[in-house]
Amino acid sequence: MINVGLLGAGRIAGVHATAISSHPSSSLIAVADINYAAAQTLASSYGCEVRDTEQILADKSIDAVLIATSTNTHSELMEQATAAGKAVLCEKPVDLDLQRARECQVRIQKTGQPVMIGFNRRFDPNFAALQYALSEGEIGKAELLSITSFDPAPPPIEYIKVSGGLFKDMMIHDFDMANFIKGEAPIKLSAIASSIVNPEIEKAGDVDTAVVTMQYLDGSMAVIKNSRRAAYGYDQRLEVLGSKGLLQAQNMLENTIVKSTENGVVSAKPTYFFLERYMPAYRAEWDAFMDVITQKKDIPVGMDDGVIALAMAEAAKLSLAVGEPVELSKI
Repeated sequence: MINVGLLGAGRIAGVHATAISSHPSSSLIAVADINYAAAQTLASSYGCEVRDTEQILADKSIDAVLIATSTNTHSELMEQATAAGKAVLCEKPVDLDLQRARECQVRIQKTGQPVMIGFNRRFDPNFAALQYALSEGEIGKAELLSITSFDPAPPPIEYIKVSGGLFKDMMIHDFDMANFIKGEAPIKLSAIASSIVNPEIEKAGDVDTAVVTMQYLDGSMAVIKNSRRAAYGYDQRLEVLGSKGLLQAQNMLENTIVKSTENGVVSAKPTYFFLERYMPAYRAEWDAFMDVITQKKDIPVGMDDGVIALAMAEAAKLSLAVGEPVELSKI
């Protein structure tokens, strides 16, 4: 049995607590959060203890920690946990500062402890199936990748102010997804963006609608579209045009009923909340992490992936600022 400490007691931490507690090879031992009441509520729900972070990291009986704290603590906690001999699954992004993330990457490598980064969308069954079909050559060579990611509504302004911005908070998932699907990072990125959903987001120094185009060494391309608002639900789609065909991963709908009448054909809307959309992916992510620890399998998404996705976010941010494409190698 793998004993686990959970750092963080927010919404995502609760999702992870469910995955940890329901897995046959892991046991949630303790949770820590600066908000003691939140930690106490989560702990009582899952029958574990509330401890300080320092106590969890010092406990030699705890084999692994899951880090679901605020982003500005990720690098430091990963360094402390691996130095204490623990395996780590850390929510994205690695850090808001690319240089700090690279420093963390080097320090963690020296410990030899496994560290997995929480890009959970890789574990979505539909996206994973699309990636496998592409890797098997079912549509030939990939030529154009399109990723759509629209949220139902923007997060609170107070969250926006500390999130690191759309590219590092929201689109970073799509940067990693592009790398996952393509099997490589782009050589050049170009971004356009604006604040058209909520003017308060612009006042907070961020954007709410963005498009990034990317070019690869072989001449193939990718486009990522993000919006903080889609009135009809949580819109998450992938499409890859290949030399021999097309692969598409469509939205998950609220139900599978399709009504066909003389007035037309009507189906359900996409699921509204991201936890509904990606709960199976969170469970599969934890399964994969357990396989890394118990079966010594390769880490499916590690620090290298986290750092390159953050570098792509930095490149997009710079491209938006200077109004021209940016080479990833110069970031």
